[in-house]
Formats: sequence, structure tokens, C-alpha cells
Amino acid sequence: MPALMFQGTGSNVGKSLLVAGLCRVLRNRGISVAPFKPQNMSNNAAVTVDGGEIGRAQALQARAAGRDPHTDMNPVLLKPESETGSQIIVQGRRHATAKAREYAALKPQLMRPVLESFKRLKNSVDIVLVEGAGSPAEVNLRKGDIANMGFARAANVPVVLVGDIDRGGVIAQLVGTKVVLDPADEAMIGGFIVNKFRGDVSLFDDGYRMLETRTTWQGFGVLPYFSQAWKLPAEDALDIATPLRPGKPHIVCLGLSRIANFDDLDPLSNDPNLQVSVLRAGQPIPADATLVIIPGTKSTRGDLEFLKSQGWDIDLRAHHRRGGHILGICGGYQILGKTISDPEGIEGPAGTSEGLGFLDVETRMSQNKSLTRVNASYGVRALTIEGYEIHIGETHGPDCARPFAYIEDRPEGAQSLTGQVKGTYLHGLFSNDLFRKTFLTGIGLDSGTGNYESDVEQTLDALAAHIEGHLDVDQMLGVAGYKA
Repeated sequence: MPALMFQGTGSNVGKSLLVAGLCRVLRNRGISVAPFKPQNMSNNAAVTVDGGEIGRAQALQARAAGRDPHTDMNPVLLKPESETGSQIIVQGRRHATAKAREYAALKPQLMRPVLESFKRLKNSVDIVLVEGAGSPAEVNLRKGDIANMGFARAANVPVVLVGDIDRGGVIAQLVGTKVVLDPADEAMIGGFIVNKFRGDVSLFDDGYRMLETRTTWQGFGVLPYFSQAWKLPAEDALDIATPLRPGKPHIVCLGLSRIANFDDLDPLSNDPNLQVSVLRAGQPIPADATLVIIPGTKSTRGDLEFLKSQGWDIDLRAHHRRGGHILGICGGYQILGKTISDPEGIEGPAGTSEGLGFLDVETRMSQNKSLTRVNASYGVRALTIEGYEIHIGETHGPDCARPFAYIEDRPEGAQSLTGQVKGTYLHGLFSNDLFRKTFLTGIGLDSGTGNYESDVEQTLDALAAHIEGHLDVDQMLGVAGYKA
């Protein structure tokens, strides 16, 4: 079955969004398609139908393709836990924790599960769209590569190279990549795309012809910057976009150093009646905040210390005294408790940390990882909400007697006596429109309007139309060997 791989001249050139849009293009044409990324690095993960986890970008691409997310779509996921080490997820399950040098030695063993997953996907659809990671120009990392040309060669998948003109130097990006590639790797490239152009595309006509001449590759088009990209879930915390809406009720999220599953914010930032801000290091919690969210994190005790180092613990107490509300999600819930103990050193050095103490609960880390999609009920109206759990550790204490929600008959989460502080392990809550409105109304905000899921679908359709209008999709399908 045909497949086509999109590699970038560097990181963050727009490959994830491009593959999502092309998945929607093909779905709208009646072609069955699946996304695939051999190796991803992200702490923003999604729970799959087969009970594993993959990168959030692949989950969005699966949605664009009209498919449920599956672990085969991202067989190797790296989740950074420190500056030098990551948790390695293989086909949806925790495989090991390794530092960069250790992972380099491990990579050759991972090609087998990567190719297994790819083969299963190929057998289930008309075409697979593959996303690379980083850049094939990082030839110093070519040995043992499973993310770019190493995979393309092993699976015999042709490549489209994507350059980012928004960051400048796109001619050097594309021509330079050709120069440094091994000839056998370079032969896998069937053409290029110039991405994220701003302004009059015709101004780049000479540059485009120069690229075709210098590289001898065919060009598939220049894709203008997609202005609605901020409405779709971002995979990288640095890409979180929150529009400025002065005068609107203010919700603040603490930008932890290992922030995870931050797409919880997307339905809030898409609400035109709210101002959502993600604080960066050194920024104080503003006094006008109605709600402060402590998000998920891949390193709970490490980010607890990071939070304190920013003085956010002091700001939170002032916010609480002013009557402000606090919501902790997953690792943020654990941080709000009295203690976090990690006797086995699962997330870092073994030990116990004193939490913020806003909730009378204690957390103990364990090897067991909760990784499930759930339906829960919330509040006196027993609203049914869909969400997912993706965490290690168990939390217990007196405030759990006032649960945030119920999963079947099991109480979940905790609340302070006044209800001013809440904690939950449930992700994806705010995607539920009725819950979002009910929750915001409960903290005094007349908001929560709109249909978030519908907005995402409309944005994916708009992205597909944007791509159809500017790229030669039929020519790319021809390179992939697809015949309609």
C-alpha cells in the first residue's frame, strides 16, 4: 500500500499541522488514510483506543483522518523527565528510562516494533502519511536512525522535504539539506514544500524556481501561513497560543518546566469570553486572575520545586486570600497536596517533598500507571463528562471525601472545604461544553459558550481547504504511488 513521508529541514517547520491537514484532505476525498510517526518527543500525550499512549499530534492527525488514535500511529514516544533523560514509551507502554547516550545505543532495537506498527497500519488503509522528527540534515545522528531517513530507507517510503520560510533562510535550508545528505538518502526525496509564507506568494517566484534548479527536486507549492492554527491542539508547550482579550475574565496557567497534557487549556483559550495566559518563568501570578490552573507535569516533585523557585507558591497564597480559585490537574493535583513521596525514585531521586498544602491529601508514586479513557459524573446535576487518566501515583486524604467527580461509583479527585481549591486526575474535561459552562459558572464566570469539538472540526476542514488551494496534492500522491 502507498505511503508518503514528510521530513523537515529542522524542528517545528510545521510538519505535524501539514500531515493533519492532508489527512483531512484525503478523508474528504473518500480515501482511507492513517497518520504515522516512528518516533516522537513530547510530554503532551493522548490515550488510545487500545489502552496506550501516543503523541498528541498523532491523535489530532488521527481525528483529521476520521480514525480513533492507536498506538501503532506513534510506536516510539519519548517523554522528557529531565534535561538529560526521557521515559521511553514503545507501542503505548513504558519501556525504559534512558539518558540521551543510552537511548542512542537502544535505537537499533526499536526499528523492529516501528516497522511492525507501520506494516499493520499499511494493511488497514489506502495510504499512510508519515511524519519525521527533527531533520534528516542532522547527519551526525544518522547511525541507528528510526525517525527520518533510517525509517524511510527501511520501509522504502518516498519523502517530501518541508522548509519553513517564516524563520528565514529557506533556500539555504533546502539546498543545504541536499548537500549534506548521503546520496542514497537524498534519492528518497521526491520533492519539497515551502511552508508558512506570509504576504504575497508571487514575491517568492524567483526563489521557488531557484530551489527547483539548485535541488533538482520538484516543488509541490508554497503554503501560506495558516492563521487559524492556534485553534488546534499544540504539541509543544512553546507553541501554546492564547489570544489577547483585554478586559475579559482572566484564567492563568502556570507554565511548569515539564508541563504535560496542556491541551486541557485549548477549549478555554478558544472561548472568546475569556483571557487565558500561560505564565513563563519569572512572571508573577496577576492579581486579576479568577482561576489559576496548575497543569499536568512529567516530573511532579521537580516541578513543585520549579514552582517554588518562581515564587508562585507565595503568589498562590495571595490569590487564595483574595478569594481566587485554584484547579490542579493530574500532577498539579498532586502538587496541591501536603506531601508527594517517591520511595522508588520513579520520577527522579527517591524521597518525599512537602507540597503546597492547599488540599489535605498525600500522594505516593508507584510503578503502576493509570492509562484509561473514562466517563465521569460531575456536580449535583451529575453531568456526564468524557476524559482520560494518564498518571502514576495514588492520592488519598480527608479532602477526597469531597470528590471532584465520580467514575462509576468511585470518587475521583478532591476539594477543599470551601470548594475554592479543587484537584483531579481527569484530563480533557473542558472539551465537554456543558461541563465547561457549569464549572465556569460555579466560580463566578458567565462564560463557557460555544461548541469546542465542532470548532476543531471546522478548523480542520479549513486547513484542508487551505492546503488544497495552494499545494499540488495529486502530484504528491503520485510520488507516493497512489492511484485514485
